[in-house]
Amino acid sequence: MIVTLGCRLNAFESEVMRGEAAAAGRHDLIVVNTCAVTSEAVRQARQTIRRLHRDHPGRPIVVTGCAAQLEPERFAAMPEVNRVLGNSEKLSRHHLAADGATAGPVAVADIMTVPEAAPHLVNGFDGRARAFLQIQQGCDHRCTFCIIPFARGPHRSLPAERIISEARRLSRAGFGELVLTGVDICSWGRDIGGRPALGELVCQLLDHVPELPRLRLSTLDPAAVDAALLTALAADPRLMPHWHLSVQALHDMVLKRMRRRHDRAAVFALVEQARRARPDIVFGADLIAGFPTESEAMFAATCDAVVELGLVWLHVFPFSPRPGTPAARMPQVAPDIRRERAARLRALGEQARVRHLATQVGRRVDVLVEQADLGRAPDYAPVRLSTPSTPGTIVGVRITGCAGDQLFGEPMGQPG
Repeated sequence: MIVTLGCRLNAFESEVMRGEAAAAGRHDLIVVNTCAVTSEAVRQARQTIRRLHRDHPGRPIVVTGCAAQLEPERFAAMPEVNRVLGNSEKLSRHHLAADGATAGPVAVADIMTVPEAAPHLVNGFDGRARAFLQIQQGCDHRCTFCIIPFARGPHRSLPAERIISEARRLSRAGFGELVLTGVDICSWGRDIGGRPALGELVCQLLDHVPELPRLRLSTLDPAAVDAALLTALAADPRLMPHWHLSVQALHDMVLKRMRRRHDRAAVFALVEQARRARPDIVFGADLIAGFPTESEAMFAATCDAVVELGLVWLHVFPFSPRPGTPAARMPQVAPDIRRERAARLRALGEQARVRHLATQVGRRVDVLVEQADLGRAPDYAPVRLSTPSTPGTIVGVRITGCAGDQLFGEPMGQPG
């Protein structure tokens, strides 16, 4: 059993572990793949481990992922845990096969010394219609709030030819959509000779894998979206019109204190460029509420910009100080204010989703079927289907209504 917490990269790596554990004959393992993006994520990981131990007494529990990489001894001290593996070790059949009693309770190397992002083949995604395709690992940036570079190590790109080969294999295996994922995918290629950019990779993928039905991108850094990516967005409808941006805030002083590489104007400029390239594009964003020193006026500027930009899919986090980061040493906003601001941002996101979904009623869209009666539109909106369709297929759907966070649609056959 693999329990995945956190990001899409973790989801990809969980599938690698699923295959490696099965090959090692460790069908008895419960593997908890943790997240460390916030202190709350670490707390939830520990809570999950205790629950799994109660629900599955006697089964060995292996803890891995970013929280385990950063705090291995803390997790090893939990009586429910048999072994702790680092982010490099977790992908090794040898480490998954080993028993904590004989091999030791902790196997966590210095992630900063890992020289490359080793490619891993994934043969299945637990019935999912989409597959995640890792293109890089690690991050060289040092945002003041973020601990993840110390859990994932330095930036390392996979070679383009290996990525294209994997995309071709997964497409031929029947996956209707591939999602390019990593810690910082906009940095792909910086460590490769000639320094190709993400947009060039996307163009190559779309060109060399014509059987690929849909390509989606995971989170993008607004400071690093290149011209070729905008060209691909305009030129090929298989690149999904849904970009999720790592915005974090939309007030310049807050962004400066976060040590982000973009300012408010750059986000507005990118959104305008992308909409010129693809008028139907829909944006999501990661946002932090209550960052240290954030005043009410600074927060209001972020709220105003969310509305002006028309951001639809918001991932909102109340600021959570991570020990060892510069932001943890800055003057803090009171926890109740952080939570209240996060609630206000989420409310804005909910209003934006309602407005956006209402505009889709009456339209015909191509939907990737994930379950018999549920699929996802190109803009990432969930669509409840009136009649069952085959998971993994893409069907044309007439949108008949919306409620809550989803659309309702009537399948009409092959995509248009």
